[in-house]
Amino acid sequence: MYDGRTPETLLIMTTFEDFLRELEMLVQEHVQTDLALKVEKNRENDIVQVFGEKAVPLARAKNGLEDVLELAHTTAEHHPFWSLLDNSAEIAATVLEKWCEEMSDSELDEIKWHIKALDRHLERMGKKTNSL
Repeated sequence: MYDGRTPETLLIMTTFEDFLRELEMLVQEHVQTDLALKVEKNRENDIVQVFGEKAVPLARAKNGLEDVLELAHTTAEHHPFWSLLDNSAEIAATVLEKWCEEMSDSELDEIKWHIKALDRHLERMGKKTNSL
């Protein structure tokens, strides 16, 4: 059970594992009150995600894609695979946004444009590989 530590106390924990133990106790306390929560942990990378009742698979996919788009739009711009990630993520964003709807002609044209950009990048990558 949650032991009543204050947020100030939680700030002085020494490791991510300490934080996870405290979080798990807090989640268990709330689950016992019928609050639907799901916790996913990635201990290797010190990542924890807490999902509530509205976190259906489509919402979770959109949320995860936001991280991919952030990487594609910021930190990865000079990476050799940047164009592959960026264009693929943009296609996925359009698909997820329209998951429950029809796509317009302009949205389909945008996807085609991204596919052509992917093809161009793959072609350039192939030429570099073949010239080695």
